[in-house]
Amino acid sequence: MEVRRLRLLREFADRESIGAVADAMHMTPSAVSQQLKVLADEAGVPLFEPDGRRIRLTEAGRALVLRADEVIAAVERAQEEMASYRSGRARVRLAMFPSGSTLLLPTVLDRATESGIEVHAFHLDVGYPGAAPALADFDIVVTHRDERAPAVNRSRVRVAELMREPVDVIVPVDSPLAEADEVAVSELAEHDWISVEGFPVDDVLQSISAVTGVAPRVTQRMLDFTTIEALVAGGHGIALMPRFAVRHPGVKRLELKGVRAARVYEALVRPRARTAVAQVVELLMAAGAEHGQ
Repeated sequence: MEVRRLRLLREFADRESIGAVADAMHMTPSAVSQQLKVLADEAGVPLFEPDGRRIRLTEAGRALVLRADEVIAAVERAQEEMASYRSGRARVRLAMFPSGSTLLLPTVLDRATESGIEVHAFHLDVGYPGAAPALADFDIVVTHRDERAPAVNRSRVRVAELMREPVDVIVPVDSPLAEADEVAVSELAEHDWISVEGFPVDDVLQSISAVTGVAPRVTQRMLDFTTIEALVAGGHGIALMPRFAVRHPGVKRLELKGVRAARVYEALVRPRARTAVAQVVELLMAAGAEHGQ
């Protein structure tokens, strides 16, 4: 079995369609289909089966994907070793969500450079379920989840926990609530809320609703924390934000009492990742340990 065909099989497992594989590999769909057919002939068993108008992996196909991961990882480690002899530097593609990259990336880049690793970093702001599939395009994906939600559990993904970041309430600096450093859930029932769609805010708001018996009154929904801070500073409501993302001088951060609220940072990688990838994960864990709670 040729490695290039095993790569196509892995791409199909990641992207779930011939067209998406063709786009990613800069091939025509017919060429991809032909190569996968040759691979199935080499394997001697069906690797694909009909799924409506599409195809999906058979049990044998899924088993071969796991072996393809091992083969490709071994080839990449060999390529990395040879590249290090040529240039002295290895390259790692790292995707991170924006607020996490603000916190961790400068430290990781500094230490990676000292270790002779060239990190190519990218922003990737997707929900937690969308993080693992992004390993089709990156060596490492740093993502986050509500601490009460289970971590991803896939045979082709290894999870490294980096840190825990509490979620706090932010209020205007001239608000009566700002006279204290913490606030009880019961004090928040009648306030207007400014929220960002989805995690981690909505999950915590649901917990507040369960404790107080009053559904939080969300008056604005924004796409980024910077806008939320500006609205809170302008007196348009209060909000929940991850602790280390709070920067606006016009707001005060209050520790939330009565509900345990935090997000967990995780680095997702392939099992048996290249040496440089494993080293960058270690750098991320060290940087997270310096901030996490």
